[in-house]
Amino acid sequence: MGVTKLNLWKTNVFAWLLLLPSLIFLFLFTFYPIAKTIRLSLYQADLATQVPLFIGLDNYSNLLDDEIFWKVMYNNFWFALGTVPTSISLAILMAIFANKALRGTGLVRTAFFYPTMIPMIAVANIWLFIYTPQYGLLSRVMKSFSAGDINWLGSPQMVMWAMVFMVIWKEAGYFMIFYLAGLQNISPDLYESAHVDGVGRWTVFRKITFPLLMPTTLFVTIVALTNSFKLVDHLMIMTKGGPNNASNLLLYYIYETAFSFWDQGVASTLTVVMIAVLLLFAALNFFGLDKKIHYH
Repeated sequence: MGVTKLNLWKTNVFAWLLLLPSLIFLFLFTFYPIAKTIRLSLYQADLATQVPLFIGLDNYSNLLDDEIFWKVMYNNFWFALGTVPTSISLAILMAIFANKALRGTGLVRTAFFYPTMIPMIAVANIWLFIYTPQYGLLSRVMKSFSAGDINWLGSPQMVMWAMVFMVIWKEAGYFMIFYLAGLQNISPDLYESAHVDGVGRWTVFRKITFPLLMPTTLFVTIVALTNSFKLVDHLMIMTKGGPNNASNLLLYYIYETAFSFWDQGVASTLTVVMIAVLLLFAALNFFGLDKKIHYH
């Protein structure tokens, strides 16, 4: 009995030693910065104060009266609503097509995945040219059909749609890879049995394919939601959050507050809010979708 406990203790110690390097990096670059950010959010730390001044929850209460903050949260909500479901749906369709393509399978998968390989800065510059009024590719196409020219990035009503379309183009191929791996793990016997029974394609997808892809959907949904709140580079190139904060998102607002207005306290408060929102989304996904997931 004592030998068994000793062996178990040695195994546990060895396991923790293997995890130790990762835990050190996780603490230094994740938990410690989060703790410092939460602490700084309780202080006034701007250009008016040489030494950070403790003000408690004032930064949080001031956000309730900040019109730009609510505008940014509204933008980010609609940005996530526009990109996440559409990117996931398109990724599933692309994965099914790429999985069944008889000829040029490698070419099809490369074509779908290629936008993901392009850095976001390059993507922003490409789409900046496409959206440029009068001289851009989209404007030239619209002129060829005698349609009116639209200033996609200069119109408060259209700029968010332009951003959503660009991000869907960028991310759908990335999510497709996960769904393609999930499809290849589904047993072909299930599809053969359904085919023998004369089950239609839509019923096969609804009753077999999609339920068995739910673990992948849970993972992809969390990644997509996280991405919708952490995109900032395309705004630096294309709109700077304009016009009139119509395309401003939470992470870019944090960047502006910290490095343009030099208000570290409010920037930390906004960061804590973003972390809380992402944790809430992750919890809702885990506790909401986990009951509907088929792992076997």
